[in-house]
Amino acid sequence: MTFVNYFPGRGTVMEKAYLEGEAKGEARGEAKAILRFLEARGVSVPQEARDRIAGCTDLDLLSRWLDRTPHVQSVDELFAEDAAPAVDRTET
Repeated sequence: MTFVNYFPGRGTVMEKAYLEGEAKGEARGEAKAILRFLEARGVSVPQEARDRIAGCTDLDLLSRWLDRTPHVQSVDELFAEDAAPAVDRTET
């Protein structure tokens, strides 16, 4: 009897489901770390902010938030750079 492995790279339904589940798990872990770190530092985390962090699936954004957690005094500071308008850095 032979075993056939259809991924990585085959684009099968099983592979896509596995990778999506892996990404969701990683995002969940990042969000949990952010919340624990903020709570350990005594930063108040309102339910709305808790839901925003826990519901985020953008790993890059979660990484930026995690990098900021040691430096912020409030969740508003955590989200501040994401709400700021983009600066046009092109020379005129």
